Amino acid sequence: MEHSGNFLTFVGEHLQQFFSYTAFANVTSGHLIMIAIGLIFIYLAIAKEYEPMLLIPIGFGILVGNIAFTPGLKLGIYETGSVMNYLYFGVLQGVYPPLIFLGIGAMTDFSALISNPKLMLIGAAAQFGIFGAYAIALLLGFSPSEAGAIAIIGGADGPTAIFLSSKLAPELMGAIAISAYSYMALVPVIQPPIMRLLTNKRERLIRMKPPRSVSKTEKVLFPIIGMLLTTFIVPSGLPLLGMLFFGNLLKESGVTKRLADTAKGPLIDIVTILIGLTVGASTQATTFLTAKSVGIFALGAASFVIATTAGVLFVKFFNLFLKEGNKINPLIGNSGVSAVPDSARVSQVIGLEYDKTNHLLMHAMGPNVAGVIGSAVAAGILLGFLS
Repeated sequence: MEHSGNFLTFVGEHLQQFFSYTAFANVTSGHLIMIAIGLIFIYLAIAKEYEPMLLIPIGFGILVGNIAFTPGLKLGIYETGSVMNYLYFGVLQGVYPPLIFLGIGAMTDFSALISNPKLMLIGAAAQFGIFGAYAIALLLGFSPSEAGAIAIIGGADGPTAIFLSSKLAPELMGAIAISAYSYMALVPVIQPPIMRLLTNKRERLIRMKPPRSVSKTEKVLFPIIGMLLTTFIVPSGLPLLGMLFFGNLLKESGVTKRLADTAKGPLIDIVTILIGLTVGASTQATTFLTAKSVGIFALGAASFVIATTAGVLFVKFFNLFLKEGNKINPLIGNSGVSAVPDSARVSQVIGLEYDKTNHLLMHAMGPNVAGVIGSAVAAGILLGFLS
């Protein structure tokens, strides 16, 4: 009996030691909340098809980041020497966002913008969301650097948000990135009510002239001239703008097809996986569930609403100075945010609701790609003033 008691004691001690190393011993309500959020992201990606290429890596990353482990085992994303920490290096040091921009440039056709340059102004107007959110964040007590990092959410550009927050407020990067990608995914939900509210039936039925044909010479010169102009004005935007225009030159030159295909295919896919997974994993409950995170989500929503509103209202204002036949349909004002091509698709869908033959997609792509440039320029301005 004595041996039996010793054996049971031995087993009990080792079972207790075993369970002390499992996730169950360290799990908190915060971890469970974050796991639930990760599952919601995965559900929205699969069931609703909201940006699945982004939300599935981020959602699964949230699950990975919120498995409660014993500190010191070099498992967590914030533990030096862990595999996840090495992968997270590309986020912390701003390596991944320029590579994403390289791929975006290689897959983007700027023809709609080149054929109608005034559409660039819509992309610029939508950046009011960034600077409006910056002002609100300052009023709420955030530091200038934190306010700048949060405000970029209004550009609806995840890589730009990660790049800027890694430089200005790395401690808030998880919340900012999750917020930016969430609102990018919710473009089809957030923007239509604003577009309907701010336009009347006559405006929604405006037909725009078909975009003119753009020559190959114009397409080749655009990324070269665009890079020189934007980076001379905003040198701090060089990592993003330089890679964006470089990728576009690879596409339009016609002699580097293999490089362009790599940039817009395998390279951007690999980086998207890494950036999504590590950003998701960075949302550990112990560092993520704070009052600041809630404030960031609220400010992100405000900046996105301001950006969409500014884009639509700017078109209405601009139309006051345009002759009949040259007016712009205000429904493409929403596409000034840089969620490419989702916001342009929203312009198309809402336009077809009121006129089944009025296709706005090609027109909307002009301000949409201008928004990509505009958000990178805005990030460069904020970085230059606040770093």
